[in-house]
Amino acid sequence: MTSPCAALQLIDTYYADNQPAKAILLAHSREVAGLAGEIAERVGRQTSVDLAFVEEAALLHDIGMLETDVPKLFCYGRAPYIAHGVIGATLLRREGLPRHARVCERHIGVGLSIKDITDQQLPLPHRDMRPQTLEEIIVTYADLFFSKTRKGRRSVKKVRSALSRRGRYKVAIFDAWHQRFGLPEPDGD
Repeated sequence: MTSPCAALQLIDTYYADNQPAKAILLAHSREVAGLAGEIAERVGRQTSVDLAFVEEAALLHDIGMLETDVPKLFCYGRAPYIAHGVIGATLLRREGLPRHARVCERHIGVGLSIKDITDQQLPLPHRDMRPQTLEEIIVTYADLFFSKTRKGRRSVKKVRSALSRRGRYKVAIFDAWHQRFGLPEPDGD
């Protein structure tokens, strides 16, 4: 992939027959891409970060939602929503985008370990799906701040609260990322 425009064209291709879902996906993905880009630029002053890849991957991270069954997102597929990352990864691998596919697969929450998948009996392949590279972590972290059904950025407190339902260790992962990226709180929340 060579640009955010190519990522948007790919979304156009897969969502051509579902404009309402496409609008939701694009609104969310652009918010995530904006924050991820801001973080990548800041972090990139101290270490190497592939800024173009971060933006592309952030735009494509939820492309698999179309095949899930989530009517409020105008998605009427057969898979549960938790599978949207794996579905998107499969789609992007077919498109010849293995790095982007790994972001899709690894962006759920703060990532899913094999233990998470088996303990929660999630309908997912039994493999480690935690973000590994800096770029994967940046997109995953930025995604935590935005919902597809509510406008605006979530506060750190709300992100922590949502993650705490999955275990304290998930909050600890988020806190380490938050400290590393130094994201300021949004105004008004």
